[in-house]
Amino acid sequence: MPTGQPCLEIFAQCVEAIRANKLISRESRQDKEFHFQNWFKARLGKTGLHFEAGGRNTYPDFRLVASTDGFEVKGLAYPGREANYDCNSQVPSGSHNGRAIFYIFGRYPAEPDGDSYPVLDLVVCHGNFLNADHDYVHKNKSVKGFGSYGDIMIRDRKMYVAPTPFGLTTGTAHNQTLILPVDFRVDSRFRSVGRLVRREAQKLIVGYTFDLRTNTLKPESVENPAAGTEHNFVAYRLKGSAAEAVAMRPPREVIAEVAEAAEATEKDE
Repeated sequence: MPTGQPCLEIFAQCVEAIRANKLISRESRQDKEFHFQNWFKARLGKTGLHFEAGGRNTYPDFRLVASTDGFEVKGLAYPGREANYDCNSQVPSGSHNGRAIFYIFGRYPAEPDGDSYPVLDLVVCHGNFLNADHDYVHKNKSVKGFGSYGDIMIRDRKMYVAPTPFGLTTGTAHNQTLILPVDFRVDSRFRSVGRLVRREAQKLIVGYTFDLRTNTLKPESVENPAAGTEHNFVAYRLKGSAAEAVAMRPPREVIAEVAEAAEATEKDE
């Protein structure tokens, strides 16, 4: 039976598979979503932990049965867009419906020779590293009465663009790294390779308005009562892995890359 914290066992199993050259297998070139998720599912099965797999639009992708841990999986093509990603249904968070949420980010070759290829690097992180807010609840709403006859409905279907650990940090590329809150207990298999600090922003966006005449979006913000609060994390690797240190990138660079990705998406649409 597995011992210790489930996320530690899962991370160790993923690293072992990468070291053993366990490849991602895609059913066809049209499989652009589930190939890395299936690779992770196989690793999860090897731990002996009982789990449930979600459907296409459920969150998180995998939920453990014996503990309140959930795992959301994000595969990233390399080279390609790796500094941030689209969150189609849920803003990232370390807690959802009473479950602790962990994110699995893995990069794989963007143009592989065939339908089997390696995991190039891996980051498993607690969701609080991406966003420490647990209060926001994602909901899609609609407005009725649009159009000249008043019989068209507008759906407000939110999509979020969030930075990945590869975009937030240095030292994670081409390695296997586990990022956890500073008070999270690990065992003797792990060693620290970096202390990471995230500070809360001065303002919080609490709403927005969209002008249909000018196609402009205007955010509404308030002062963040927790502005400047530090959230501390530790980057770990299994002993025997690379010793390259992990550090935070400047926030202004991360924010600029997220804004650039959002603008590119708007142009494509």
